[in-house]
Order: sequence, then structure tokens, then C-alpha cells
Amino acid sequence: QVRLVESGGGLAEAGGSLGLSCTASGSTIRIKTMAWYRQASGKQRELVASITEGGSIAYADFVRGRFTISRDNAKNTVYLQMDFLKPEDTAVYFCNAVYFGRSYQHWGQGTQVTVSS
Repeated sequence: QVRLVESGGGLAEAGGSLGLSCTASGSTIRIKTMAWYRQASGKQRELVASITEGGSIAYADFVRGRFTISRDNAKNTVYLQMDFLKPEDTAVYFCNAVYFGRSYQHWGQGTQVTVSS
């Protein structure tokens, strides 16, 4: 059974930095795409950044230039370095993975990021 375990997050001041990591386990199939989503209170979940096995990266406009996604394929781990944080970045951040040959999206349990002004 696939499992995504996130770590990191917490509390930061505006302008500060936080890092997230997420490790996938439970499958021998290679992971096609890993991504980070976020969901603020009362809002819909939205894509933050994604990265393919080959290293192709996409960012949402609201984080481009501030957040950096990276991935260690050997460890089935995706990272999100968040710099120049803003209060509006406050949300629960979710890890997402899609495996090759599968359409199902796997989700982590979510980790809270809170940015104070």
C-alpha cells in the first residue's frame, strides 16, 4: 500500500523560510510526478509546484521565485524549500504522487505551515 509521509512545516515569520519533505513508500513502481498542493482555511486545494521523474518543474505563479521544488528519485522523496514566506502562504501543505501506469493520485496527510506577519 502506497504511503506518503510528510515532514517539516511549522511556524515562520514573514520573510522567513521553511522546508518540507515527503517520502513515498509501499510500491516498486517508479513515480511519474510528485507535487505539493496547499489548502488554506475555507479555500480549495491548489497546486503549488510539481516535478517529474525527469526533472521537469512547474510552479504556481504565486510561489514562483520564492519556492523551490526538488526530488531524489532514489529515495522517492520530494522537497519544497519555501523562502520569502508571506502570511498568505499559511495553509496545510499536501504531498501528491502519481505512479507510472497509474492514474490514481496518492496524498500525504498534510502538514501545517503558518506564517506570521
